Amino acid sequence: MKRRHFIRTVAGLAAATTLPASGLLAADAPAATPKPMGKGIPRFGDQRDWFFERRFGMFVHWGLYAIPGWHEQHQWRARVPRAEYVRLASQWNPVKFQPEAWLDHLESAGMKYLCITTKHHDGFCLWDTRQTAFNVMNTPYRRDIIGLLANACHRRKIPLSLYYSIADWNQPNYPNEGRHHELAPQAGDSPDWEKYLQFLRAQVRELCSNYGEIHGFWWDMNVPKHKDPSINAMIRQLQPKAVINNRGFDEGDFGTPERDYEKDEAMAFDRPTEANQAVGVESWGYRRDEDYYSDRHLLRSIDRYLARDGNYLLNVGPKPDGTFPTEAISLLRRIGKWYGSVKESLENVQPASQMTSNRNVMLTRRDRTLYVHMNRDMVSDGVKLKPFNLLPTKATLLNTGQKIRCVVNLTPADHQEQKPYLRLMGLPANDSANTVLIARLDFDRPLEELTRPVTGAEKVSDWQK
Repeated sequence: MKRRHFIRTVAGLAAATTLPASGLLAADAPAATPKPMGKGIPRFGDQRDWFFERRFGMFVHWGLYAIPGWHEQHQWRARVPRAEYVRLASQWNPVKFQPEAWLDHLESAGMKYLCITTKHHDGFCLWDTRQTAFNVMNTPYRRDIIGLLANACHRRKIPLSLYYSIADWNQPNYPNEGRHHELAPQAGDSPDWEKYLQFLRAQVRELCSNYGEIHGFWWDMNVPKHKDPSINAMIRQLQPKAVINNRGFDEGDFGTPERDYEKDEAMAFDRPTEANQAVGVESWGYRRDEDYYSDRHLLRSIDRYLARDGNYLLNVGPKPDGTFPTEAISLLRRIGKWYGSVKESLENVQPASQMTSNRNVMLTRRDRTLYVHMNRDMVSDGVKLKPFNLLPTKATLLNTGQKIRCVVNLTPADHQEQKPYLRLMGLPANDSANTVLIARLDFDRPLEELTRPVTGAEKVSDWQK
């Protein structure tokens, strides 16, 4: 591998001067300077900062709804009467549930933490709670699933977060009024919000007291939009490492964009953010005839959030017997193969997309290394990185380890500016259309100095085999 320099004179420009060894290119006017780095997302400054170190996690939606295998909101969406739905508890017996196998799948994908539904909207509890009989201990299985999973996570030092639905279709004090994600008023219920909050507080205290160290609490579906910061304060007192999301009783610690529904073009986040997505298109819980997202869609989504200093929580819905669907296992392994090859561009880096005007790519950086994330449709096999006009000392495609040809020259598209820019050439756009390509560019100077004016004729710098 070597660096070559050659000079060409463009008609109408002055005679060429010697090209500096640095690889800087001439321009008729000073090129734009890359925008400086922002301050990034402020850290918590306490035990919750694990959240910024382990940024790719697994979400698990599991409960009685896995038995019919249609949707985690089966009771509501399929209009199943409560009296009929609760009888599913008599069939709950996940004899093949092995927490260690779940964690093996988690690690195969490159994931670093786990979040599980302790109680979804149907009210069925996966732990030994004293607050309701509608729980795993009153099923043929008769084992505390949250306890088993927590023990496995502690053994393997994998942070555990707990999901909890505020809406509850079973607890008689919850005021079901037929709003979104609620049942119509039920015969025999005694709607009483204050009593329900007492029930909720007691359950949250159980979850935060009986299972060792908990690293997060993931609220969902605060339909009444009730505000009460004291509930999160209780969680923080009991579990100081727990990060809390923004779907509970106050703003919490982080935001939760879901399934790419929120169109966000920000180049970086200014607040802790954890995107959540499922491997299946229709359901978060197990669905027998699920349509699975393509590798291309999920890898782009994962990269798009991690490259902006966000977290990513990817969900799998286990089958009724406690095992993961084979399609999900295969998908996780493929994600892990990609993640393993490119993780250096996503871990312990800073977002840097503001340094280029090319909005078809995203940038991350570490010291004097720049990573180019090609997480949108590649319309060609080349990428131009305005306003940079300095060659890297080394350019590598992380996915394969192959060297990338780099040039700095004036292209016809930039004739009005008469400025040459850094280009990556010959990328395997067609052969890698189902993945996200990421290039590593190493430089011999600070990244803020990658644009420098040089007087004289157009010069072309070429770094290749």
